[in-house]
Amino acid sequence: MTDLLTSIQAALGLPHTPIPFTGHGALPSAFAVTDLACASIGAAGQAVSELLRQQTGHLPAVEVDRRLASFWFATSLRPMGWNVPPLWDPVAGDYATEDGWIRLHTNAPHHRAAAERVLGACADRAAMAANVAQWRSADLEQAVVDANGCAAEMRSWAQWQQHPQGLAVNAEPLVHFLDAQDEHTRAWQGSAAQPLAGLKVLDLTRVLAGPTASRFLAGLGANVLRIDPPTWNEPGVIPDMTLGKRCARLDLQQPADRVVFENLLKDANILVHGYRADALEHLGFGSERRRQLAPGLIDVCLNAYGWSGPWQNRRGFDSLVQMSSGIAEAGQRWKHADQPTPLPVQALDHATGYLMAASALRLLTQRLKTGRGGSARLSLARTAKLLIEQGPGSSEALRSEDAQDQSLSLEQTPWGPAHRLLVPVKISGTPLQWQLPATELGSHRPLW
Repeated sequence: MTDLLTSIQAALGLPHTPIPFTGHGALPSAFAVTDLACASIGAAGQAVSELLRQQTGHLPAVEVDRRLASFWFATSLRPMGWNVPPLWDPVAGDYATEDGWIRLHTNAPHHRAAAERVLGACADRAAMAANVAQWRSADLEQAVVDANGCAAEMRSWAQWQQHPQGLAVNAEPLVHFLDAQDEHTRAWQGSAAQPLAGLKVLDLTRVLAGPTASRFLAGLGANVLRIDPPTWNEPGVIPDMTLGKRCARLDLQQPADRVVFENLLKDANILVHGYRADALEHLGFGSERRRQLAPGLIDVCLNAYGWSGPWQNRRGFDSLVQMSSGIAEAGQRWKHADQPTPLPVQALDHATGYLMAASALRLLTQRLKTGRGGSARLSLARTAKLLIEQGPGSSEALRSEDAQDQSLSLEQTPWGPAHRLLVPVKISGTPLQWQLPATELGSHRPLW
């Protein structure tokens, strides 16, 4: 645990202060998933504490609960009388190939269509399995990617360390901070109770990592506006991830919507985005254009496979990075299983999300001191290296969840009432609390 926390603190420029992690046990895994949960959430809490020390002269204490951190890495929502839709498309998952294993990620309709262009239309998993079995893993991975789909061959960590993309991303820092020269001084409008009050966060992220970051920032009082394309949906995670946010839609291919987006960006303090490395550039909103529109902007971005190497622009998700980097293969050996064994939760997503939030807070602390904005780049694959190199965690089981772990307050969502789990991090004098319940994508207008 100490190694993980100190590595993260060093990457974020945080003091190497011990953070107490209360409770016992860990999620069952070949890797130290619970330790990663505690360290990443703890670092985000410490970044809040350091911001408050700079602004108030008082350093709040930070503490993380191991059980709650583990549970939040799955889902924080406990619906009452209704169910969240399934996380996965019916044909998404792992398949045996002629020479190994591959994972197909088909949750988005256009990603499923891409896989079916290569493999043929498949009504169910059995049909897909029969078609996949005729391919070699590497050939199928490349064919699906070339069709603008999402797939990952199962590799071992040793293989990933020798792969051109593994070599590239493993040489990158966990968090790559870039200074900006432009200055745009803004006074701190927050308080100990709501450190990010008055700050506007423009959220262009999907699924889990980026939304985890912006959810954390919303819990500190930030005004978070999430923007999605017209038809995008991710029903299995929206009730968990839109807590505290307003959600609108824009089509950045349309001139009128581009003008709306530019005006939103001009007023934003923090931009969080998870597009592929070249996607915003192709839309005409590259880093230089973003700086022109919003001097002093804090710009936090992530991608799947890193910011250098041949795969830097490749589509990817947590489950695919686990296959590529050796996590699923190591899990299979650890469990003595006959198929890939992923982490018990999508820990790369969640951990990277808290690291993104911490990065935004570190850049904000810097901007309040110097007037300068800045950017941070993170990737799921670089977080995977951090976890893999930590090695195994505790084998002691976590105590089962009970009603005492849930907040007493009721969240009225569009799908029905729900409770949230208690927050896993305590920052003295700064309770994480969300003013808005989870909401549907596109339920608000694109306005601050």
